[in-house]
Amino acid sequence: MAWIYLLIAGLLEIAWAIGLKVSHGFTRPLSATVTILLMLASFWFLSKAVQMIPIGTAYAVWTGIGAAGTAIAGMILFQEPTTWIRLVCIVLIVAGIVGLKISV
Repeated sequence: MAWIYLLIAGLLEIAWAIGLKVSHGFTRPLSATVTILLMLASFWFLSKAVQMIPIGTAYAVWTGIGAAGTAIAGMILFQEPTTWIRLVCIVLIVAGIVGLKISV
């Protein structure tokens, strides 16, 4: 169950990172409020995960999911550059996440 909590926390991190962009520096009250709620939910799920997963592993996986997912979301939602080097780096992040998962 801890890994499911961690996955949810990572997905919520992607959502709140996108919320930072959409809220325009917290100048839009509704999207800013949703972003803050997503942050709190992400931290809550992370806190549940670290009760059973080592903190170093959990934090690295959480940030990895967030980094890779947010980069992909930025490419899709905001037409950010999709270069081969960015895609290779995302694959490396995912490889690191998988490596951490199988090493625990």
